[in-house]
Amino acid sequence: MKPQIIAYYLPQYHPTKRNDEWWGKGFTEWTNVGKAKKLYPGHYQPKVPSELGYYDLRLPEVREAQVELAKEAGVTGFCYYHYWFEAGFEELERPFNEVVESGKPDFPFCLCWANETWYSKFWNNDGTVEKKILAEQKYLGKEDNEKHFYSLLKAFKDKRYIRIDGKLLFVIYQPLGFKNFKEFKAQWNQLAIENGLEGFFFVGQTLYKEKINEIIEYGFDAVNHCHRLDNYYQYNKASNFVMRCFNFARRFIKVPFIIPYKKAIKHSVFEEDYREDVFPTMMPNWDHTPRSGRGGTVLHNATPKLFEEHAKKVLATTQNKKGNKRIVFLKSWNEWGEGNYMEPDLKFGKGYIYALKNAIRKIIKD
Repeated sequence: MKPQIIAYYLPQYHPTKRNDEWWGKGFTEWTNVGKAKKLYPGHYQPKVPSELGYYDLRLPEVREAQVELAKEAGVTGFCYYHYWFEAGFEELERPFNEVVESGKPDFPFCLCWANETWYSKFWNNDGTVEKKILAEQKYLGKEDNEKHFYSLLKAFKDKRYIRIDGKLLFVIYQPLGFKNFKEFKAQWNQLAIENGLEGFFFVGQTLYKEKINEIIEYGFDAVNHCHRLDNYYQYNKASNFVMRCFNFARRFIKVPFIIPYKKAIKHSVFEEDYREDVFPTMMPNWDHTPRSGRGGTVLHNATPKLFEEHAKKVLATTQNKKGNKRIVFLKSWNEWGEGNYMEPDLKFGKGYIYALKNAIRKIIKD
């Protein structure tokens, strides 16, 4: 049986008033992508989109084209990043709102509340970061929770919204940083029932397998283990010394933190990923130097062939799970500023699309 593959989806491909104020008029994710430069020999930058071009998500035909590619790859739904700082303070909501209002594309979706404060970040050559708050994430209690719920009610009632056991799948990006989550959970479940819905299936995201049990105990129904591969050295003790030496050297040679993708994917599946209350993650690539320069991390020499190998391993963790718990998250569909995307580019074309398609076919066949 084919697992559900839900791809995280970044909506920052259209200008907003606040981004204009913070970063300059017309800023979108493409602004950083276009400024990217090679930072060491063999570094794959800049990354240039091919089939979809430098798109604008205000255009419905772009959203339709994305879905056609996603379907071709075997992706079964998008998980849109959702930014709610407090009532009256949202960001990047337009693409998702238009998907809901228009009824198109006809493609399953859910939401991931990216509940973290936004900063302007400046990376120093040694990898340290200086921050200034742009938008503070707040948890203001019942009144704000209610406004938040009703702002999304039309989406929650949409037949396209992804459900698990009849409940609405809702991901929280920073689960352990969510103050009073249990009260929020109870209130939203009650509001859902009052509005003819069955409630929510809350999923907390984490990079670290050591946090999984803590998140479940915190009140979440499941965990998205979003192991980002760049903490490869944490689970490869033989390389700890190399990591420390390299971090020290970076202060002087001024290069990003570089990890071979081929090595990283060897440490991409853990025992915990086989649990029914854990949804693992597969990742095609990673390079956030367009955003953070020499303070960034690069998964070096990622290719569609290696991604296919990685995807098969992650997909295999679902084979003994119940049907509606056979879920894998894909990070991400279109995070170009972090080099973390499936969409076609000039170097690989639709290579990652075909790689995922092949991995799914082989898993089903086996």
